[in-house]
Amino acid sequence: MPEALDLTFFMFAIPAVIFAGISKGGFGSGAAFAATPLLALILEPGAAIGLMLPLLMLMDVTALKPYWRKWDTPSAKALILGAIPGVAVGALLYSIADPDIFRLLIGLIAVGFVAFQAARTRGLIQPAAKPMSGKAGGFWGLIAGFTSFISHAGGPPAAVFLLSRRLDKTTFQGTTVISFWAINLLKFIPYFALGIFSWQTAKADLYLIPFAVVGVWIGVVLHRSISERMFFAFTYLFLLITGTKLIWEALT
Repeated sequence: MPEALDLTFFMFAIPAVIFAGISKGGFGSGAAFAATPLLALILEPGAAIGLMLPLLMLMDVTALKPYWRKWDTPSAKALILGAIPGVAVGALLYSIADPDIFRLLIGLIAVGFVAFQAARTRGLIQPAAKPMSGKAGGFWGLIAGFTSFISHAGGPPAAVFLLSRRLDKTTFQGTTVISFWAINLLKFIPYFALGIFSWQTAKADLYLIPFAVVGVWIGVVLHRSISERMFFAFTYLFLLITGTKLIWEALT
């Protein structure tokens, strides 16, 4: 974290948090992790993920009410149980890796997400012909747990599984809300044990709480009124730019 929570910090942090809230509240959490690459441009990767986790947990709780019991329980259970070993692997890697490794991983996940969505849009990657099984959901939950621990990027792996289940838009959204509410709870104790949180990140979170809540409720409203295509088109461009910059910084 910077020594002072200055104008530069808030110029990056406020849009990042609102953007994450919008994704959490209305668009399946798939783009919520875009906040992490943006913050990682001005903070150490550990500080970026430590800053975001309490805010993401608050967003999860805020989003639970409008989507209460609108989830698909078997799908959510498969993802949550699979995420447990994924979070454990992420914690192990974090304890031994250099910060530049995390910049590289966050950047690669961001760019990889854009590449995956572009391939899916062009028909190069087809959704599964039939719904994936619970065991497949456990595998994708493991990947989601790992990527969520590293950069709060569990949304894309979870979406691979959930898209195969042919859920309607609201059930898809409700399932991601309950799944990542649980996965983020799983991450809290390892983050604390690894020293990822600090008094400075806690202080910053207090300032950013209103923006997290506002972002979620904007997302809930937009869920009913704006096309996902428009929202994610901006997200992909944003992730491509920030992800490429992080990769460059890590390698140079």
